[in-house]
Amino acid sequence: MKVVIIGGVAGGATAAARIRRLDERAEIVMLERTGYVSYANCGLPYYIGGEIEDEEELTLQTPQSFWARYRVDVRVHSEALSIDRAAKAVTVKDLKTGRTYAESYDRLLLSPGARSLVPQAAQTGDGRVFTLRTVEDTLAISDFIRLNAPQRAVIVGGGFIGLEMAENLVRRGVKVVLIQRGKQVLPPLDADMASFLHAELVRSGVELRLGESFSSLETDKVLAVCTDRGMYRADLVILAVGVAPESDLAREAGLALGQKGSIAVDAHMRTSDENIYAVGDAVEVRQFVTGERALIALAGPANKQGRIAADNICGIASEYRGSQGSSVLRVFSLTAASTGINEKTARSLGLDCDKVVLSPVGHASYYPGAQVMTMKVLFERGSGRLLGAQIVGGEGVDKRIDVLATAIRARVSAPALKDLDLAYAPPYSSAKDPVNMAGFMIENVMVGRVKQFHFEDVASLPLDGSVTLLDARTPREYARGHAEGFVNLPVDELRDRLADVPAGKPVYVMCQSGLRSYLACRILMQNGFDCYNFSGGYRFYDAVRRGSSQNLSAYPCGMEK
Repeated sequence: MKVVIIGGVAGGATAAARIRRLDERAEIVMLERTGYVSYANCGLPYYIGGEIEDEEELTLQTPQSFWARYRVDVRVHSEALSIDRAAKAVTVKDLKTGRTYAESYDRLLLSPGARSLVPQAAQTGDGRVFTLRTVEDTLAISDFIRLNAPQRAVIVGGGFIGLEMAENLVRRGVKVVLIQRGKQVLPPLDADMASFLHAELVRSGVELRLGESFSSLETDKVLAVCTDRGMYRADLVILAVGVAPESDLAREAGLALGQKGSIAVDAHMRTSDENIYAVGDAVEVRQFVTGERALIALAGPANKQGRIAADNICGIASEYRGSQGSSVLRVFSLTAASTGINEKTARSLGLDCDKVVLSPVGHASYYPGAQVMTMKVLFERGSGRLLGAQIVGGEGVDKRIDVLATAIRARVSAPALKDLDLAYAPPYSSAKDPVNMAGFMIENVMVGRVKQFHFEDVASLPLDGSVTLLDARTPREYARGHAEGFVNLPVDELRDRLADVPAGKPVYVMCQSGLRSYLACRILMQNGFDCYNFSGGYRFYDAVRRGSSQNLSAYPCGMEK
């Protein structure tokens, strides 16, 4: 059997190695348009920032090492021009010599990835304007910074690449302006959770311009990015507005396509041609939580798809069961992570979605160095099905998002998070892990033990005395800031001052993190009051409302150290 693979990196290289492990006699040819066949794509911004110092560390395999270990014929600088499905052959161009030739196949695997989107008005040959997708892009940006010492960079786009580049350019001493068309960065997060990142970017010196649409580039002597609101001069421009599937070969070969021109595949990663498979950023997959078709351009799914395609090519029935889009990102001192779907998506799909917001610490609060995180866990009312989670904070974010991602994949119900038996020692966690705490809270909500109100509800709360608004924090905390209309009644004084709470009116309670207000609600509800607990606490409210930066040091109840 002869297998030709178009494209290396995550999907193609993984498939090549797997095919060899399954079939020692297969002939495997891998065609890669760039000069690098297997590299750490996600590490590219950190080379530019100087954290990864050695260029060779970016390269996982070379053509020579691939041949030595796997006997895979890797041909870099080789571009696939067309596919003749009837003849089962690929027309290839050697980009160094210009020679074209036909390469036959028994099975063909497409792993072309995605290309950086460049708006029409930004298509220029100006050497100060870059995208970041390949090792060549990385080296070009790094060399430009080394040779030209730019003072000011403008980044267009606030997704993964835009945020990573902002951090790493600041690390190199470059002043950064980040322009984002939407009103928030990092679209996998909801706007409330993204507010923590906005504050962190500003705190770290980034000029953040939200809600501005790119319109054009000025490249005549002075380089500038123009938006619908202004003009920003720059010495360096990074375009990070997104990616699009590299599906031209598939389309021209008559293969079935999915949304946004992606390559349609079945669960076996097979295209509409039984002899052709496709994996990675170019293919349409199923979103695991919703079952909807989706484009999810992440390295983890691409690697898994490459392995599954290889299995099926070698006669092993294997299925890809969808992607949750699990991701994690460092933004200066914060870590942001998500899995499943966000609230915005759940609402758009008509799902009966509820949520809890909590602010636990990453390990036992009495052990030095404990850092707070903000967790938002989404679930379906009635069924208790976990829909997704988002976490922003310090140490321990990655661990919790992985537990929640595993729970979603295993179809653990949201209340059952409380039953997970998770490892505990003071330097690593608490006896009641943050994930367990989310489960306790969800169970309380689902059985009616507590009723909630959320950030979006605060503005509509009447201030005419028809409801009672209580702040259960200490007087000192209250004096530092509080929501309009809320009066201070510390939870530790509540039992002795129940007469101060007007009877017959709904009571809305807020504290710093949501814990003390929950305790207050339990006291009030058992004394006949109709009570609602604010989800997330004043800390969350203040961050979303004002974009205040996050203090990572806190006690378990949310009081700042």
